[in-house]
Amino acid sequence: MSTLIFVQLLLLGLRVTDTATDTWRQCKDSLPLDLLSFVLERDPSKLVPGVHMKQADGVRGIHFSSPDTSLSFPSSQLLVNCDLFPKEFSIVLTLKVTDGARKGNEYVFSLMGPKRRPVEQNEEENDGGDSLKRNKEKSITGGEQHRQKKRVKSNGKHGRLILGLKSSGKHLHFLFKGHGEVIEHWVFRSTQLADSQWHTLVLTIGSHHVKLTVDCSSPVEIVPSRPFPSDLNIQGSRFHIGSRGIWKGLFSGLLRQLVLVPGSDATHQICPSSDPQLAALSVPPLLFDLPVVGTEGDRHVTTYETEARVSVGLEKSCSEQLRGQLWFNPLRKGLYLCDGTVWITVLEDHKRLDYLLEHQVLTTSSETHDVEVFQVPGMGLMAAMAHRSTASGSAVYLWTHTGFQLYQNISTYGALAWRHFTMGEKIYLVVSNSGADKRFSKESEADFSVVYKWSKRRKRFVQFQTLQTHCARDWEAFNINGHTYLAVANHRQGDNNHTIDSVIYRWSRLSKSFEVHQMLKTSGAYDWEFFTVGPYYFLVVANAFDGVTTSVDSVIYVWVNGSFQVFQKIKTFCATDWEMFQIDSRVFLVVANGHRLHGNGPSQYTINSTIYELDMSAQMFVRFQDIVTYSAVDWEFFSLRQEYFLVVANSFNGVSYSLNSILYRWQGYEGFVPVHWLPTIGCSDWEFFSANGESYLIYSSAKAPLSKVFMLKTY
Repeated sequence: MSTLIFVQLLLLGLRVTDTATDTWRQCKDSLPLDLLSFVLERDPSKLVPGVHMKQADGVRGIHFSSPDTSLSFPSSQLLVNCDLFPKEFSIVLTLKVTDGARKGNEYVFSLMGPKRRPVEQNEEENDGGDSLKRNKEKSITGGEQHRQKKRVKSNGKHGRLILGLKSSGKHLHFLFKGHGEVIEHWVFRSTQLADSQWHTLVLTIGSHHVKLTVDCSSPVEIVPSRPFPSDLNIQGSRFHIGSRGIWKGLFSGLLRQLVLVPGSDATHQICPSSDPQLAALSVPPLLFDLPVVGTEGDRHVTTYETEARVSVGLEKSCSEQLRGQLWFNPLRKGLYLCDGTVWITVLEDHKRLDYLLEHQVLTTSSETHDVEVFQVPGMGLMAAMAHRSTASGSAVYLWTHTGFQLYQNISTYGALAWRHFTMGEKIYLVVSNSGADKRFSKESEADFSVVYKWSKRRKRFVQFQTLQTHCARDWEAFNINGHTYLAVANHRQGDNNHTIDSVIYRWSRLSKSFEVHQMLKTSGAYDWEFFTVGPYYFLVVANAFDGVTTSVDSVIYVWVNGSFQVFQKIKTFCATDWEMFQIDSRVFLVVANGHRLHGNGPSQYTINSTIYELDMSAQMFVRFQDIVTYSAVDWEFFSLRQEYFLVVANSFNGVSYSLNSILYRWQGYEGFVPVHWLPTIGCSDWEFFSANGESYLIYSSAKAPLSKVFMLKTY
């Protein structure tokens, strides 16, 4: 009987464990996580302790001098709102291993579990480092695969290995904790890394395969006998960059790139590449390349290494104590060397855009969610402000020699956006109302957005048509084959129902009104963006929330046979805006990601927003550049004298609404780099416009009753 009771209790325990495991959250479908940038950019004014910057073959990398605590951080800071490591992922790394590298096991990075009490001495003392030499190994060459297993001591001082990537001579090792606390060990022998050359590797772990791609060449692909675990618990774990937290196993080579890409194969994001040995997904800004300096006789010096201490900031004095130190000024995008007295220019970018001058502080009747700038023939430049307050309504402003002046008040109800469009010579404005107008229904909570038409006789916008919407966030107007369409982004119905239909309306010449043409299921829709590529028409929606999580798919649609069909889905995080732009023949889409949220967990407002580029051969948009933003709600693209710019509306960093929105400049292969920092308060929208030969930017504030106009000064 006692045995039966024991078995029943054991089974009950297993059921409880399974149930608990089912409630654990899996890390999946996330943005690429730049592990190296995360530790290097904590204090951009200096390098973190334990690392030195070196240059080899004209390329910068990081050399580790000690396993400093600054090179370690809790996994929860990047793998947010999840308890289990992604079951499918990629690791992208660029490194340089010298011929004389020691043959020991050197960790590129590791993920270590929480500290535990020591166990019996007869268990192995490490995770398969030196003791691997004492065990017979089989390598992965082509389809051959072997995993070395051994019991791992739960070291009370350093914790226990959960996952790690290391090199030993010419081999690459991938280790992870398998079933029963056993370390699984996969060895890639044919990588030939220790040749003093730069190499970019993509290790892809799928549900049924393991693939290693070196320098965009043909991958080595295997089918493991047991897949990577789907229940790898990472609670309380820490990442260690360049080590496993101790001196033994410190990486002795140079590391340039280290990115974890949950949920996808990152190979197609960087390959093919014109420089496959340095193919880049995300390289820390401090490691942007410097030219190789000098020659030796007629022979070009291909290896030049120097330990460089680089400080970053806007103002810095040069003194004898700083002799030989480099200073990077991000505003001027210049690199300077201190000679003990003055800064000597090493590299400097001569920009045509000099600075932005505050031109007008516009006091508004309420906080403003959106501003729309447009031209009215015979009147000039106008701006429609979407004011939050129902009592004061929204306002239309007219541009004068001193700036914007109030021209017309329009009754709105929690206005969130305006959109201007024309049909022939007639001019219209449509507003997104998020609150109910009791004039239409005293009992219903239904929202009604309104189309206004410009009256030439009255020189005012007059109400033209009302359309029922659901907390409308945005309108988009466009023309296809001579027909005018309006797309509304319905955000939610009631307080909790976010997965609802957004609607595309078509102008009916017969009824002289907009009629429903197509309904598309959206999840907390925030924005529509229409664009064309050649003969094709596209419409992309920014989906923000499905009622549980902000990690939802935004969708790109393409026009086929009179309606929009799904073209591509892109994982976004509270997407609030899409902006399409073109540079020469290249087509881009940039998304503003607002924040990460799942269930009742905490929100993460510091998050990457991403630029995607249209790959014509693959017929899809692929990731081009990640930019750190702070609850971004808008992007604005503009060009100025053959230069291209993006400005982001940073609205909240988790603590304050008063923070910088940033203007980025196109730098070719570097993508967009920051050039101006603009103090804003709860920034909700940016608009670029030109008037009287001058160029301007205006921003609206969702947290203060003001908007600001900046004049762009050029030289």
